[in-house]
Amino acid sequence: MLGKCLKALPVPREQYVLSTKVGRYGAGFDFSADRVTASVDESMKRLNVDYIDIIQCHDIEFASLDQIIAETIPALQKLKEAGKVRFIGITGLPLKIYQYVLDRVPPGTVDVILSYCHYGLNDNSLLNSLPYLKSKGVGVISASPLSMGLLTPQGPPEWHPAPQELKDACAAAAAHCQSKGKDITKLALQYSLSNPDIATVLVGMCSVEQVRSNVQAALEVSNGLDSELLDEVESILQPVKNISWPMGRDENN
Repeated sequence: MLGKCLKALPVPREQYVLSTKVGRYGAGFDFSADRVTASVDESMKRLNVDYIDIIQCHDIEFASLDQIIAETIPALQKLKEAGKVRFIGITGLPLKIYQYVLDRVPPGTVDVILSYCHYGLNDNSLLNSLPYLKSKGVGVISASPLSMGLLTPQGPPEWHPAPQELKDACAAAAAHCQSKGKDITKLALQYSLSNPDIATVLVGMCSVEQVRSNVQAALEVSNGLDSELLDEVESILQPVKNISWPMGRDENN
């Protein structure tokens, strides 16, 4: 569907940034050189484009990080040299995976990392990694500033892996915002957008209304955050700040 839209889009290709991922498929994970190389070609065909701006090795904690270093990234580097991709990235939940990989690949090999659920009102542990990533010249995408639904009025989906203590605290923070006629979603998004060392904040949207609301929230960031509300919400969330939850395998990291 996106490929059909892009084909009909009356905008030059160089005026938008297109990102996709390799490594995780319906049948499971496969970070072999042959599979990720084929995956890029498949994506370009479906998307109706002749290059992808950012190709990301997705959820690398589910693979051998040594395979990512020795096989996956070199295969993507060849695609970069061939002009099929412009930048190479890695994604995953455990923050320590990034240093493990970046310390073992040539400088400039990895251009960007995507971290999720680690820079929001309830968890800003990504802050500790930003100086290191900056020293490596790596751009940062911070995904899920709403912590996969925790920081919304309706709360997270039933499958959310966060401990009940964290869910309760986020629900209390959301209720506090509502009691003051405010939306915790807007505050959470603006909090994540306000850090200049984070290049991009990735947030899911499933309706035109949400797109408009999020764009408006982003445009208002330059006016400053609601500091009073932020202090109140952070006070509610302080007992559970940076609390972690299991999301999958964390081997050899």
